[in-house]
Amino acid sequence: MAKDLFNKYIWLVDTIYQAQGITFKEINKRWLKSSISEGVDLPLKTFHNYRKAVEDMFDINIVCNKHTGYKYYIENADDIKKGGLRTWLLNTFSVNNLINEAYHLKRRIMFEEIPSGQKFLTPLIESMRDSRTIMLRYKSFWQQDEFSVEVEPYLVKIFRQRWYLLARNTNKGVLRIYALDRILELWQTEKTFLYPENFSPEDYFYNSFGIISQDNCPPEYIELKVYGTQVKFFRTLPLHHSQKEIKNTDEYSIFSYYLSPTYDFIQELLSHGYGVEVMSPKHVRDEVRMHAETIASRG
Repeated sequence: MAKDLFNKYIWLVDTIYQAQGITFKEINKRWLKSSISEGVDLPLKTFHNYRKAVEDMFDINIVCNKHTGYKYYIENADDIKKGGLRTWLLNTFSVNNLINEAYHLKRRIMFEEIPSGQKFLTPLIESMRDSRTIMLRYKSFWQQDEFSVEVEPYLVKIFRQRWYLLARNTNKGVLRIYALDRILELWQTEKTFLYPENFSPEDYFYNSFGIISQDNCPPEYIELKVYGTQVKFFRTLPLHHSQKEIKNTDEYSIFSYYLSPTYDFIQELLSHGYGVEVMSPKHVRDEVRMHAETIASRG
């Protein structure tokens, strides 16, 4: 029952968001065409109940504009366009509803698996909600032995098919990143913690490429020369929000960034092979060259 209601909320948000202005009569017409309606009209009272539930659950406001013929629209649509949790939820469940509508096509729609989120994501979110510390039994890629640690869970973030936890190590008093697929065991404690009111996840990762944020790796200006068709990929899917195309020729383009050149950023550059060249700074260029020479020496 709860799942069905949730799907109806998402259907309603997606329908109004895509229409960018739609009357209740038009909403009901689309409702009847959807299998979610089971052939029954959407009562006006139920529609308003759904509107209220959507506002409470997702902070998405569905409002009516009397001056355009009583059309409903998403008041904070610009926030959805900017990304974040609401966008992720909307996109995920809208696609899910679409697939349910075209069930016979399910084998022709393929997704990437994110196995690390299946086991531990729910208890982590519950711990964040309840402001409870958690104990982790953890096995890092970088250490031979597993270890246990008590942490205050601040946020979860997905990057490259993996879920990560940013948490404060209660013993050392510092923030650390933990990959969910390296957690061996997790349990919630009875201890509570105060999430810092002045902590901003967006600010914390603002100058990061992925999930690594290091005090000893400050942000700096980086220029990349991108060749051939790779340019189009960079334009349509920027590596970072600071990306700017500062020069364009028939053979290449130069993109500038302001970010921290951490390990995950260097790995990203290497993944593009000969299609990307680091122009500056020199130490980043030298580091990429060192890795490239190591790869070449193994041939």
